[in-house]
Amino acid sequence: MTDKTWAEIDDYLAGALLAPDPVLDDALADSAAAGLPSIAVAPNQGKLLHLLARMAGARTILEIGTLGGYSTIWLARALPPGGKLVTCEYDPKHAEVAKANLARAGFGEDVTEIRVGAALDTLPTLSGSFDFIFIDADKVNLANYVRASLELARPGTTIVVDNVVRQGRVTDAGSTDPNVRGAREMYDLLSAEPRLDATAVQTVGAKGHDGFVLALVR
Repeated sequence: MTDKTWAEIDDYLAGALLAPDPVLDDALADSAAAGLPSIAVAPNQGKLLHLLARMAGARTILEIGTLGGYSTIWLARALPPGGKLVTCEYDPKHAEVAKANLARAGFGEDVTEIRVGAALDTLPTLSGSFDFIFIDADKVNLANYVRASLELARPGTTIVVDNVVRQGRVTDAGSTDPNVRGAREMYDLLSAEPRLDATAVQTVGAKGHDGFVLALVR
């Protein structure tokens, strides 16, 4: 099978199971027009995040890595009335695009709050615990993001980490790629961290060969 086949299957699955959504389409279009990289989650992956957050009964959600707000919209839609989502974005330009996309989706600052700056500086300023945490930021710091997330979690918190297979290169112990090394450091942490019960699933699709970690705080 080829990347083209994987993408065609993703398109089929999305067409079969996801209703047309101009708000999400516009979020992607405006992100592209603003020059943001095309690295948002695929539509079926966005729906997976949405369903996982709903299944977790999440009233509070933390996202690390906002980009243009595409995954943020999926997650915010999972919140019940009175729920809150905090998302961390390093790049002020990305944050402005995300803010506009979230506003068009009907989510103001009373529901979704964008914290601009390096997440490792921002996260220690947050208070309380989150029911659901999605990590989709620079891969060099994946282990650090998991550690920081644990300080903002409670028993039962769900943590999802994206892009953890690196097109299959994660198996290369001798890799000098900082993204691969960051992913492997995260796996070392997960295997040694008694507070987490975790698995990882590799995926293929429109975004190529990758995967995600699903973890539950004990």
